[in-house]
Amino acid sequence: MPGYEFVGTVKKIGDVQTFASGFSKRELVVTSEGERFPQDVMFEFLKEKADLLAPLSEADRVKVSFDIGGREYNGRYFNSLKGWKIEKVGDTAQAAPEPAAASPAGRAPMPKDVVEDDDNLPF
Repeated sequence: MPGYEFVGTVKKIGDVQTFASGFSKRELVVTSEGERFPQDVMFEFLKEKADLLAPLSEADRVKVSFDIGGREYNGRYFNSLKGWKIEKVGDTAQAAPEPAAASPAGRAPMPKDVVEDDDNLPF
């Protein structure tokens, strides 16, 4: 199954949960961005992957790489999002200029066909 990515803001970082079998997990809730109705999505980081959450704080902007898991228990079906990588984002993403910011202040951006056509230049 292919991996997926999700970008958002950390809302909650759960404590490490250790079970009698020795299995451990840590949950992370990330709020989606750029939507009319933002969603809070929970990811599970299992075993040693739980350590990936140690340097994070609430309100950090992150990109979570995860897999989708599913299972049946007593005739009911459950899904889980299993995180396997997490990166802080923000400095890099915010440093990239936005198209409107590239145009001089107070002016509308140039149409795409004019910007890409170098044959109109007077020199």
